[in-house]
Amino acid sequence: MKRPKLKKASKRMTCHKRYKIQKKVREHHRKLRKEAKKRGHKKPRKDPGIPNSAPFKEALLREAELRKQQLEELKQQQKLDRQKEQGKKRKLEVDPGDEQSNVEPQQKSEEPKTKKAKSGKQNPKKLHCQELKKVIEASDVVLEVLDARDPLGCRCPQVEEAVVQSGHKKLVLVLNKSDLVPKENLENWLNYLNKELPTVVFKASTNLKSRGKTLKVKKKKNVPFQSKVCCGKEALCKLLGSFQQSCGKAIQVGVIGFPNVGKSSIINSLKHERICNVGVPMGLTRSMQTVPLDKQITVIDSPCFIISPSNSSAALALRSPASIEVLRPLEAASAILSQADSQQVVLKYTVPGYKDALDFFTKLAQRRGLHQKGGSPNVESAAKLLWSEWTGASLGYYCHPPTPWSRSPHLSEITAANMKKGFDLEELETDNAHSMQVLKGPHLTNRILFRSSGLTNAIIEEADIPEELPRQKEHKQDGEDEENVDGENTAESSDVPPVEGTREMLPVEATASKPSDRSFTLDKMSEEDDDAYDFKTDYV
Repeated sequence: MKRPKLKKASKRMTCHKRYKIQKKVREHHRKLRKEAKKRGHKKPRKDPGIPNSAPFKEALLREAELRKQQLEELKQQQKLDRQKEQGKKRKLEVDPGDEQSNVEPQQKSEEPKTKKAKSGKQNPKKLHCQELKKVIEASDVVLEVLDARDPLGCRCPQVEEAVVQSGHKKLVLVLNKSDLVPKENLENWLNYLNKELPTVVFKASTNLKSRGKTLKVKKKKNVPFQSKVCCGKEALCKLLGSFQQSCGKAIQVGVIGFPNVGKSSIINSLKHERICNVGVPMGLTRSMQTVPLDKQITVIDSPCFIISPSNSSAALALRSPASIEVLRPLEAASAILSQADSQQVVLKYTVPGYKDALDFFTKLAQRRGLHQKGGSPNVESAAKLLWSEWTGASLGYYCHPPTPWSRSPHLSEITAANMKKGFDLEELETDNAHSMQVLKGPHLTNRILFRSSGLTNAIIEEADIPEELPRQKEHKQDGEDEENVDGENTAESSDVPPVEGTREMLPVEATASKPSDRSFTLDKMSEEDDDAYDFKTDYV
């Protein structure tokens, strides 16, 4: 039986009713216009700004500029986070097998997970040692990448000794990030290192195309010393080409070094293509990767060295492949600050003179507008800021080579002479001189003198890596309260030794002043004695 159709209400109306409605609407609008005319038009008020008669006008304007700077830093951090996500997506596209291997064990979740976790998990530091040994064994020439800001601190005697003992292999030093160092200092280091091993001046390019895609990279503001030009590429290619011709066969070149020295960036610059994954975080490369330059030369990328805990606190803070959240930021940044020239640090960060590391971080937090809830300066954020700048590739610091030259104990005269055989050293010297002419050093205000702690020891044997590290992480996740009793376990889990008095002074500084929400905490530097004083004023 068919369902009867229901008639919808018609929207038609008589002309009399429609015209009546339109007339009422016109009268209503006319009434509103008359009332608005009587009241007068209220335009939105403009911000009059700070009057000239207001006290501390310059200080208030300075704080407004600091807020703008803080917003710019936040935008830059968000941009870096986006780049990290893009890098992870690219890595999954390049190596889809890793993703499948991670998905398969999750499907078989019916069995107990405890046994699988114990058997499948392996210490990542041991994997690094295994991959590093593979790279050294497979290479004919080993390139040890050094940061030109601290070349001696980037050299590892254990790895160099392993290369010497592995057979007829050549060891070449590459001074990367040469544009962050004054030219005179770079020349002194080149003369110092050339006495033992052949050294190449290099500067990796920072803006390259990815494999198969063209990346649209926006220009970064307020990031100094970054350019697209690569220096030293021709010198390194000629050096490897001359050695390949002397051997008469195809060669493999291994690239090794501590974290954040630019190993993957050098390979990308030689290939003129973004093949290896690069980024701001330390230790992105976790396995060896072969990249053919041409038919005769193949380059092998390797993971970073594992630093030994027996090194100085400054070396551990600069060379540890861990994030600042794992390390304690105050201890790591204080160790770096203790090795730097205090006068040049004051000029670089535009803060008044400081007594100790904690005083510097409080003044830096006030200068950069880093405040906690309640208005007190955020000391830990200031420490993280300093640590990220010193481990990144934008700050220009340098250190002097040791004046009485002494040969390294693991390199004798005979081994040093054998390392130089097969290379065209005269052509390398002319190419290095040309590269140094092209390079532009940092500005005078961005140069900080740093006191190097010498050669940095590393762990290359798997047996030397302690087994207690993963267990400590599991205990931390379970939330044991024993670690917070005396701070002993936290000192063991971190590579950086604690600085005396830092933990005890923090509560005193945090509770010293609790300004209200509408108060401004400002600092003003005197031109005569560089003393800072804080004052508070309520501005309505």
